[in-house]
Amino acid sequence: MTLLTERTPGERGAPPLVRHPLRAEAVRGFAPWAGAAMLTVLVTALALSSQRWQGGWAETRDQVNVSAVLIGVPLALASGCWQGGRERRRGTDEWLATAVRGRTAAFLASALPVALWLVAGYAVATALALLATWYRATGDRPHLGTPLGDAVVLVSAALTGHVVGRLVAWRLAAPLLAAAGYVVLGVAGYGDHGSVRHLSPFTDGSPASVPVWWQPLATAAWTGGLAAAAVLAYTAHRRAVALLPLVAAAAAGTLLVQTGDGLWHTAPLARRQVCTTSTTPRICVNARYERLLPPVAEALSGLTDRLEGVENLPVRFEDRPGRPGPDEVELPMITPIGWSVARGRLTDPEEYAWAAGMSLQGRGECEEVPPRVARADDAVEYYLAPSPLRRRFDEQYARGSAAERAELGARRAARGRLSSMGDEERRAWLSAYFASRDECGPGGAPAL
Repeated sequence: MTLLTERTPGERGAPPLVRHPLRAEAVRGFAPWAGAAMLTVLVTALALSSQRWQGGWAETRDQVNVSAVLIGVPLALASGCWQGGRERRRGTDEWLATAVRGRTAAFLASALPVALWLVAGYAVATALALLATWYRATGDRPHLGTPLGDAVVLVSAALTGHVVGRLVAWRLAAPLLAAAGYVVLGVAGYGDHGSVRHLSPFTDGSPASVPVWWQPLATAAWTGGLAAAAVLAYTAHRRAVALLPLVAAAAAGTLLVQTGDGLWHTAPLARRQVCTTSTTPRICVNARYERLLPPVAEALSGLTDRLEGVENLPVRFEDRPGRPGPDEVELPMITPIGWSVARGRLTDPEEYAWAAGMSLQGRGECEEVPPRVARADDAVEYYLAPSPLRRRFDEQYARGSAAERAELGARRAARGRLSSMGDEERRAWLSAYFASRDECGPGGAPAL
């Protein structure tokens, strides 16, 4: 590779300064603009979706991955393609072919600055996303393997796009290549294509999952090998050299396809939970969100205070994958982030407490319950944690038919009787109520 030299201004006979040919490409021209574009589009995409990932490390990993693949890869393809066609647009492609440097060196001198600037923009956007999550983190830890693999995917896309730009003499090649890349990646990421889908650079989409340690390396070898093969097939004097990275890519791709669903597994932390020790029932949250335990316990404090001394309750609210155990009920959903929890906080503590109270009542599989049992359920709901929409529902019943107004009156009377009981009497009644909370017939609740 030929190095450019120049003397320091004002010093005759001084030793020449050696300037690498990559320097001019890296500090001027199109490459810095490509990096700025990558940073801008990724930061914009992540900011618009921040409610769905900020505060969860795995959610941040997945959202950065989706943005990098669906937005970053098409941009990298288009940027590489535009840079690849630069000499043709300038009319200097024939002159460049006669340069002293070899074709591979000349290719890399033009292509690498764009690829590196694109990765720099991606790295800054990823760092900002990680910083935003650290500020609102609910537990877990950063997942850095996937972002490193995504960086290799972006470099591979930029180099591949550069090859296309050298081969296709059409100004619309760059935007069309970006559009084609977006469509292919969208189909690969969201379609059902069997084991072949594991060749795509997307994560499996489950925040509770983590990849095996070598999965990012295999994905990098798969995409990087294909890009290297394309570059060498275009630039090398001996085209057979391109078979080496192609074989490496084929081996990595075969490993990804044969491993299949085994590439991802449930994170050990997701199988654990942290719990309160002083509430009835105990409140447990998944260990991935352990810092949410205090706000969740605070939101449910009114409910648990009213249940103090009541018997026949579930042992705990649980928050692990799978169905709850026989003496457990499921904690209202914390995930997906953006619904009950956003940016590390409960979005509506009152509604969350109502959902927890409803999960205690049971009878979720009953198609129909007798009116007396329905009124008892309504009275318990109203006493423990009424729905934020309860007043609106009552107003609708009050404006309804005579039968609906009569039913509203009966429900209000049941609520009043439960609230007016003495503490011991109410605890005894609630203990009897929770003993039959799964029954659908007339014996589903004691008289009220």
